[in-house]
Amino acid sequence: MITALLLIFDSSATWEKIGTRQNHSIWRVFVSYLLPLMLLSIAGESFGLLKFGMWEGDILPRLVKPSQELVIRYEAVKTLLDLLTIFGGAWVLKKVGEGFQRKHPYRDCFATLGYSLGPFFLVRLLDGVPAINTWVCYSVGILLVLSALYTGIPRVMKPDPSNALGVYLIASFSLIVITALAQFLSLRVLEQKALVHGFSL
Repeated sequence: MITALLLIFDSSATWEKIGTRQNHSIWRVFVSYLLPLMLLSIAGESFGLLKFGMWEGDILPRLVKPSQELVIRYEAVKTLLDLLTIFGGAWVLKKVGEGFQRKHPYRDCFATLGYSLGPFFLVRLLDGVPAINTWVCYSVGILLVLSALYTGIPRVMKPDPSNALGVYLIASFSLIVITALAQFLSLRVLEQKALVHGFSL
């Protein structure tokens, strides 16, 4: 959590420390960094939904408290989509790097994306507050991710300087599409427009 905060407020120095580590173990980054942030965001958002409720309806929105079953289903789908974003996004980042004639180890791509996603999960804590629109939380979170990614790609993946901007731009666009789609799909579950009866479509 401290690393995620430092990536927001002191990105360059934090990435310098991350970049000096020789072995960016996928297991280490996931278990010691990403998993606690994911669990914290799940707990915070679930608490907010159950305690304060959510806005329902388009014409005359009203504040309603979702059932515990719905919140569990929503968070389960969101967690699954988060895992796909993390592991699949690292694979996309690797392929983007290869498109610029440079082979990057998957662990470096995973570390770059994994650390960059930390602020995204922190901002998601605000999703449990009904007064804040979920798409506002998403927008702030993805901007922080893109900011961290901009500093992280040259320090961890170390692409050729002439290709670094191209890798960043393509990776950023791909990440925006992946995360926005995951956000949309998970909201469909919360709004009971998908997976209404458990996990059968």
